[in-house]
Amino acid sequence: MEPETPEIPKEILEPYPKEERSIVKLLLSMTTTAMKLVSKGALVSEVVGKAVLSSPEHIKMIEEAGAYVRDLRELAGLTRKDVSHTVQLADESFLAAVENGTATLSFELILRLAALLARHDPIPFIIKLTRTYNPEVWDLLEKWGLGRLPIQLERERQFINIYRGHDRARDLSDEDFQRVLAFTRAAFEMALDFAHEGDT
Repeated sequence: MEPETPEIPKEILEPYPKEERSIVKLLLSMTTTAMKLVSKGALVSEVVGKAVLSSPEHIKMIEEAGAYVRDLRELAGLTRKDVSHTVQLADESFLAAVENGTATLSFELILRLAALLARHDPIPFIIKLTRTYNPEVWDLLEKWGLGRLPIQLERERQFINIYRGHDRARDLSDEDFQRVLAFTRAAFEMALDFAHEGDT
């Protein structure tokens, strides 16, 4: 049976400016698609999956991810009971097991926890936990280039902040803005060429 597409909590999108939300939605839809493909067994066998899950390296990753969830929960000043109630767990024993590294999280629960514990910057949280709890899914996402998305998102944010950091830019006429934009584009392309020359 094909897993249902998890609903994206609105708290995941709220921290991001409107112009960045399409990238966040893309990341989440790619993750859901990858999970569906892996669940059909199209990309990894059950035997390989069990071997990965039982490896000492992966067990250590699960323990570290549990400690990461616990640290974020404590930083937020929330008890296990608070978090369990908010993300609709039956009781707090499952969250205790996650934090102790003896239970894993579904992608849907990762989303719910991100909306609560990492709402100011949920994407790194989602990526870290998906990589830990769903390694087959993460392998596929990396092949699709998803690992670069947070970097691109941050770079785009820095560009936007340059514009937002100059009050004078808001007073430009459309014509003046187009001139500044053309100059910026030419300067950026020249800077890219200069940067590539340093690589050779």
